[in-house]
Amino acid sequence: MIEANLSPQIAMMNAKANHTDPARVLDSSTLKRIDESAKEFEAIFISEMIKPMFEGLETDGMFGGGQGEEIFRNLMFQEFGNNIANNNGVGIADHVKEQLIRIQAKNMPTPRETGTDFAK
Repeated sequence: MIEANLSPQIAMMNAKANHTDPARVLDSSTLKRIDESAKEFEAIFISEMIKPMFEGLETDGMFGGGQGEEIFRNLMFQEFGNNIANNNGVGIADHVKEQLIRIQAKNMPTPRETGTDFAK
């Protein structure tokens, strides 16, 4: 069970020991897209975690409630999630990014396999 929790870290350490750092295998545009996707995932996750905090709040009868408030409340949750994720978040994006890099790099050939390894 402990090994399952440590597998991303072990995989990264093994890759570095074998001189096949997964991040080195991927190009900068792929790494940028992975980073953006990880942050977006964290923002959505945080937004969904914030929603239950507001479920029990009552709205004012005359000037509150209705579909308009529901729509703007959901937009507010999205912005809360985006702001938190873009300001160092809660750490979910880092773990998602590690996993996405590992998955992407797993299917990419190493420099030695492509014949471009100049460190021979």
